[in-house]
Amino acid sequence: MLISEIFHSLQGEGELTGVPSVFVRTSGCNLRCTWCDTPYASWYPEGDVHTIPQIVAAIEAHRSTRHTVLTGGEPMIAKDIRLLASEIRATDRHITIETAATIAPDGIACDLASLSPKLLNSAPDPVTQATWRKKHEATRWQPDVVRAWIDHYPFQFKFVVARPEDIDELEHMLAALRREIPRHKILLMPEATTLEKMRSRSAWLGDLCKARGYRYAHRLHIELYGNKRGT
Repeated sequence: MLISEIFHSLQGEGELTGVPSVFVRTSGCNLRCTWCDTPYASWYPEGDVHTIPQIVAAIEAHRSTRHTVLTGGEPMIAKDIRLLASEIRATDRHITIETAATIAPDGIACDLASLSPKLLNSAPDPVTQATWRKKHEATRWQPDVVRAWIDHYPFQFKFVVARPEDIDELEHMLAALRREIPRHKILLMPEATTLEKMRSRSAWLGDLCKARGYRYAHRLHIELYGNKRGT
């Protein structure tokens, strides 16, 4: 498998924020978000080829840490991702899969599906990235796939919000799922790769969360470490 990085850190996003975790970041993505904070795993995929035993051994090196996060890029397009998840499950670790929910789970071992469907604010530039813009827009929202995840796994939604009107878009998307989704399962994160930008958006986004009953999701890793690899 092409792996961008494996590292030990604190979970920076979602319901498990602050939990020590081993992150396995696969390289490669079927989307191209304009604000992507890991371009080395998406726009310009890089990394080293690892066998599944090598990956599991790297996880096992952190014996005090029970939580493992499969992330990307888009981990669900990685070769043998289901076999890797099965091998991690055999070590009795908790598995979070961070995915844009464009690829069906098909029985993958997973304890928390961290679903991050992409809003229009993610679309690549229509002039300089016209080809990727078309592919991205055709792929980013797959309601049947999202239903397959939420019907079979514990889940959370993480939406990247850049502007107040994004809330209307995500509410239309959620309504299209035709499922009762508790508001506390919907986490809204400010789009930001710097602490200053995150803080500038946190006040109005926090107010929107209070008004509509969603959870505000800070990005702890940016607060603690900044936007850099291995965090």
